[in-house]
Amino acid sequence: MTNNPDIQRDYEKTLSFLYDQLPMFSKIGKDAIKKDLTNTLKLCEVAGNPHEKFKSIHIAGTNGKGSTSHMLAAILQESGYKVGLYTSPHLVDFRERIRINGTPVSKQWVVDFVAKYQREIEDIEPSFFEITVAMAFACFAEEQVDIAVIETGLGGRLDSTNVITPVLSVITNIDFDHMDMLGNTLPLIAGEKAGIIKPKIPVVIGQQHPETEKVFFEHAIHKQSTIYYADAMWDMVRTGNNGTHQFYKAVNRAKREMHDIDTDLQGSYQYHNLKTVLASVDVLAAGGWNIPFASVQRALSKVKRLTGLHGRWDILQTSPIIVADVAHNPAGLTEVMKQWQNVNAAQKHIVVGFVKDKDVDEALSLFPKDNIYYFCNANIPRALPASELKKRAEAKGLNGNLYKSVADAVASARNAVTQHDAILVTGSFFIVGEAIEYMHINNGKLFPSSLEDHH
Repeated sequence: MTNNPDIQRDYEKTLSFLYDQLPMFSKIGKDAIKKDLTNTLKLCEVAGNPHEKFKSIHIAGTNGKGSTSHMLAAILQESGYKVGLYTSPHLVDFRERIRINGTPVSKQWVVDFVAKYQREIEDIEPSFFEITVAMAFACFAEEQVDIAVIETGLGGRLDSTNVITPVLSVITNIDFDHMDMLGNTLPLIAGEKAGIIKPKIPVVIGQQHPETEKVFFEHAIHKQSTIYYADAMWDMVRTGNNGTHQFYKAVNRAKREMHDIDTDLQGSYQYHNLKTVLASVDVLAAGGWNIPFASVQRALSKVKRLTGLHGRWDILQTSPIIVADVAHNPAGLTEVMKQWQNVNAAQKHIVVGFVKDKDVDEALSLFPKDNIYYFCNANIPRALPASELKKRAEAKGLNGNLYKSVADAVASARNAVTQHDAILVTGSFFIVGEAIEYMHINNGKLFPSSLEDHH
């Protein structure tokens, strides 16, 4: 673990340069997004075009791309490959975004990279996301990974990650989110996500939808890419849940084989992501990657341990139960509320906050009226002020109090509950990240063990 105060000080200084100097989507929203790939390409050129030095899988989609990315990384890792994983945003520590075999890049590496290219960064003036993408690619090239799993930040066509030529593209699903940037119809949003389909590179579509099917099919034909539909390849039946794992029967439709699968990812919505992952594994195996099914089964049962994934129906405490989920758009929250309905509790409490550019009114209409609410906002400029959230929630018949921080809201909820109650923390990555950080500080054990400096 890093106890070196010099490294810690340098790391904090480097992060404040990245956070304060560069336009950051989590802080200011769409004004931070550059409308083309020029800056990313310039940064990659300065760093020796690292994106051309490793094989990759590229993953886009409205919901589920984080879980899908982590599951695929876990499976490849368990199959003996050295795996890079790039995801965003982070929950607690910046280094969660860039991992090798589940271990985050070291603080020293982040410091050194930014110091080495500081002049070029100042010349190019990239966004925060553009620099983190270039940083991840440089790390994966330097570490000589066998393969990297790369999650898009937003959309696909103009996303900074879209400078790679992967061995496989994956689009998990399409729903309404970021409409101010991606378009306000499903076909328009699908068109942006389909921008990751590359000439002659296979693409897996996670969930089919009548409005988007034609878009993906036409893009694939145009690019001469073979298109695979996960729903047509795998059937899943959930057979149980023991509190830490979900159990499924997975049926390979082509081979007519049935397999037992269990996963430590708890959300019932993982049903869709598991199909997408199994279809992706089939396509990779057909392309020559050695992925034994026993490795798939082992990896899926310990995704969190292998990759450090958090925030997806994440049970932070069992008695009374506290669950955190980063769902932040109506489609994601619909799934979470279905599952929340099935939690047995005397009284349910919800700690909630959103960012300004979400469809907050539609999201709030999905929340149950008989729960007690703790309205808060994350500590970022893009957060919807808790006072405004409370007003909009009350208009939907949701009642509760206002808190000046996520930590205050979680603390109040914890003080209010009995052993028989339950707490859900949701609405955005930033709310969940701050809640996890608060729980870690106050329980002394929650999650940053995976973020200790191993290098």
